[in-house]
Amino acid sequence: HRLSVFTPRSLDVDVVLDLMIHDLDAVLSFVNSPVREIRAAGIPILSDKVDIANARVEFESGCVANFTASRVSTERVRKLRFFQPRQYISIDYGRQDVMVFTVGTGKGEPSANPEIKVFKPQAEQEEPLRAEIRSFLQSVRTRNNPIVPLEVGRRALATALEILSQIQQHTLKVGAPAL
Repeated sequence: HRLSVFTPRSLDVDVVLDLMIHDLDAVLSFVNSPVREIRAAGIPILSDKVDIANARVEFESGCVANFTASRVSTERVRKLRFFQPRQYISIDYGRQDVMVFTVGTGKGEPSANPEIKVFKPQAEQEEPLRAEIRSFLQSVRTRNNPIVPLEVGRRALATALEILSQIQQHTLKVGAPAL
């Protein structure tokens, strides 16, 4: 989830390329699998571009990612959540923390009262844009690959553009005014 309070900034671009692309970039760096299917919907509310969007991305590996981006929220939210058997991981970019919830020991059947272990790994507190620029400059100086390779950024942009295409198709399918 990447939600923002409305500001007149970046109204020349829709919310998918303005906000959602950051989460696409993060998820694609974790999921090393081609995209199988994208379903998406979105609408303009306060501008002539898509202001709120939801996308479901299914990967060949079977992994499924749901993305929500909005610039018409009453609060600022920057969260990424991972679900897998017996575990839930929550990354809060706003608070800059991570919480890991693990159910039981992985043995036996699920129960009505499962043991839930909570672990909070140490997260480095740093302003994200400053960290991104520092990492990029370090890559240039040392001629090493950046933390997030160019290919992941390219995949994020291609996925974002496909999400926009799916939003357009959905808009036409439901008979809403064209974007």
